[in-house]
Amino acid sequence: MTNAGDIMHRGAECVREHETLAAAARIMKDRGVGALPICGERQKLLGILTDRDIVLKCVAEGLDPQQVTAGDVAQGRPMTVEADEDVEQVLRVMEQYRVRRLPVINHPEHELVGMISEADIARGMPQALVAEFVTAVCAEDPPRSKEVRETPQNA
Repeated sequence: MTNAGDIMHRGAECVREHETLAAAARIMKDRGVGALPICGERQKLLGILTDRDIVLKCVAEGLDPQQVTAGDVAQGRPMTVEADEDVEQVLRVMEQYRVRRLPVINHPEHELVGMISEADIARGMPQALVAEFVTAVCAEDPPRSKEVRETPQNA
Protein backbone atom coordinates (compact mmCIF):
# COMPACT_ATOMS: atom_id res chain seq x y z
CA MET A 1 0.00 0.00 0.00
CA THR A 2 1.28 3.47 -0.86
CA ASN A 3 1.94 5.78 2.07
CA ALA A 4 2.70 9.48 2.55
CA GLY A 5 6.44 8.86 2.59
CA ASP A 6 6.23 7.29 -0.88
CA ILE A 7 4.71 10.32 -2.57
CA MET A 8 6.06 13.22 -0.50
CA HIS A 9 8.68 15.67 -1.69
CA ARG A 10 11.70 15.19 0.56
CA GLY A 11 13.99 18.00 1.59
CA ALA A 12 11.40 20.71 2.02
CA GLU A 13 13.26 23.85 2.98
CA CYS A 14 12.00 25.64 6.06
CA VAL A 15 11.86 29.30 6.76
CA ARG A 16 12.76 29.99 10.38
CA GLU A 17 10.17 31.72 12.52
CA HIS A 18 12.44 34.77 13.01
CA GLU A 19 13.24 35.23 9.30
CA THR A 20 11.57 38.12 7.52
CA LEU A 21 8.87 37.72 4.91
CA ALA A 22 11.23 39.34 2.39
CA ALA A 23 13.77 36.55 3.03
CA ALA A 24 11.00 33.94 2.76
CA ALA A 25 9.86 35.43 -0.56
CA ARG A 26 13.41 35.17 -1.92
CA ILE A 27 13.58 31.49 -0.89
CA MET A 28 10.24 30.86 -2.61
CA LYS A 29 11.48 32.59 -5.77
CA ASP A 30 14.80 30.71 -5.78
CA ARG A 31 13.10 27.34 -5.19
CA GLY A 32 10.12 27.95 -7.47
CA VAL A 33 7.61 27.20 -4.71
CA GLY A 34 4.55 28.99 -3.37
CA ALA A 35 4.77 27.83 0.24
CA LEU A 36 7.36 27.11 2.89
CA PRO A 37 7.06 25.33 6.20
CA ILE A 38 7.85 27.52 9.19
CA CYS A 39 10.21 25.66 11.50
CA GLY A 40 11.58 26.27 14.95
CA GLU A 41 14.35 24.42 16.75
CA ARG A 42 15.42 21.04 15.31
CA GLN A 43 13.05 21.24 12.30
CA LYS A 44 9.98 21.35 14.57
CA LEU A 45 7.06 22.41 12.39
CA LEU A 46 5.31 25.59 13.54
CA GLY A 47 3.22 26.52 10.51
CA ILE A 48 3.06 27.07 6.77
CA LEU A 49 3.78 30.34 4.99
CA THR A 50 2.35 30.89 1.51
CA ASP A 51 3.00 33.57 -1.06
CA ARG A 52 -0.62 34.56 -0.54
CA ASP A 53 0.02 35.07 3.19
CA ILE A 54 2.84 37.48 2.37
CA VAL A 55 0.59 39.51 0.08
CA LEU A 56 -2.59 39.54 2.16
CA LYS A 57 -1.22 39.65 5.70
CA CYS A 58 1.71 41.97 5.08
CA VAL A 59 1.83 43.91 1.82
CA ALA A 60 -1.92 44.58 1.54
CA GLU A 61 -1.94 45.73 5.18
CA GLY A 62 0.80 48.27 4.45
CA LEU A 63 3.39 46.42 6.55
CA ASP A 64 7.07 46.08 5.68
CA PRO A 65 8.15 42.57 4.55
CA GLN A 66 11.67 43.51 5.70
CA GLN A 67 10.35 43.81 9.26
CA VAL A 68 7.53 41.27 9.56
CA THR A 69 8.68 37.73 10.36
CA ALA A 70 7.31 34.35 9.33
CA GLY A 71 6.37 33.74 12.95
CA ASP A 72 4.33 36.95 12.97
CA VAL A 73 1.95 35.63 10.31
CA ALA A 74 1.86 31.96 11.38
CA GLN A 75 -1.60 31.16 12.65
CA GLY A 76 -2.96 28.05 14.29
CA ARG A 77 -1.46 24.63 13.99
CA PRO A 78 -0.98 23.20 10.52
CA MET A 79 -2.62 19.96 9.50
CA THR A 80 0.00 17.22 9.15
CA VAL A 81 0.34 13.54 8.36
CA GLU A 82 2.97 11.05 9.38
CA ALA A 83 5.24 9.48 6.77
CA ASP A 84 3.81 6.00 7.33
CA GLU A 85 0.16 7.02 6.95
CA ASP A 86 -1.80 5.50 4.09
CA VAL A 87 -2.16 7.81 1.09
CA GLU A 88 -5.96 7.54 1.28
CA GLN A 89 -5.75 9.14 4.74
CA VAL A 90 -3.57 11.87 3.22
CA LEU A 91 -6.29 12.55 0.64
CA ARG A 92 -9.01 12.59 3.31
CA VAL A 93 -7.11 15.18 5.35
CA MET A 94 -6.37 17.38 2.35
CA GLU A 95 -9.97 17.15 1.12
CA GLN A 96 -11.56 17.70 4.54
CA TYR A 97 -9.48 20.78 5.33
CA ARG A 98 -9.20 21.88 1.69
CA VAL A 99 -5.43 22.27 1.83
CA ARG A 100 -3.21 22.08 -1.21
CA ARG A 101 0.01 21.37 0.67
CA LEU A 102 0.47 19.03 3.60
CA PRO A 103 3.56 18.72 5.78
CA VAL A 104 4.77 15.20 6.54
CA ILE A 105 6.27 14.69 9.99
CA ASN A 106 7.79 11.94 12.05
CA HIS A 107 6.23 11.21 15.37
CA PRO A 108 6.64 11.93 18.29
CA GLU A 109 9.32 14.53 17.54
CA HIS A 110 6.98 16.47 15.21
CA GLU A 111 9.97 16.93 12.93
CA LEU A 112 9.36 17.88 9.31
CA VAL A 113 10.51 15.18 6.86
CA GLY A 114 8.75 16.31 3.67
CA MET A 115 5.77 17.97 2.01
CA ILE A 116 2.95 16.67 -0.17
CA SER A 117 1.58 19.04 -2.79
CA GLU A 118 -1.12 18.79 -5.42
CA ALA A 119 1.60 17.91 -7.93
CA ASP A 120 2.78 15.02 -5.75
CA ILE A 121 -0.79 13.72 -5.61
CA ALA A 122 -1.13 14.02 -9.39
CA ARG A 123 2.13 12.14 -9.99
CA GLY A 124 1.58 9.42 -7.42
CA MET A 125 -2.10 8.54 -7.62
CA PRO A 126 -4.53 6.99 -10.10
CA GLN A 127 -6.41 9.53 -12.27
CA ALA A 128 -9.81 8.81 -10.68
CA LEU A 129 -8.50 9.67 -7.20
CA VAL A 130 -6.75 12.76 -8.54
CA ALA A 131 -9.97 13.99 -10.15
CA GLU A 132 -11.94 13.44 -6.94
CA PHE A 133 -9.22 15.20 -4.93
CA VAL A 134 -9.08 18.25 -7.22
CA THR A 135 -12.86 18.56 -7.21
CA ALA A 136 -12.98 18.50 -3.41
CA VAL A 137 -10.03 20.77 -2.70
CA CYS A 138 -10.71 23.32 -5.43
CA ALA A 139 -14.49 23.54 -5.00
CA GLU A 140 -15.75 27.05 -4.51
CA ASP A 141 -16.83 28.05 -1.05
CA PRO A 142 -20.58 27.97 -0.64
CA PRO A 143 -22.06 31.44 -1.02
CA ARG A 144 -22.32 33.38 2.19
CA SER A 145 -25.76 33.82 3.59
CA LYS A 146 -27.35 36.78 1.85
CA GLU A 147 -30.80 38.15 2.14
CA VAL A 148 -32.58 37.26 -1.07
CA ARG A 149 -35.15 39.71 -2.29
CA GLU A 150 -37.65 38.81 -4.92
CA THR A 151 -38.48 41.51 -7.38
CA PRO A 152 -41.76 41.66 -9.24
CA GLN A 153 -41.32 40.56 -12.85
CA ASN A 154 -43.53 43.15 -14.49
CA ALA A 155 -43.57 46.02 -12.06
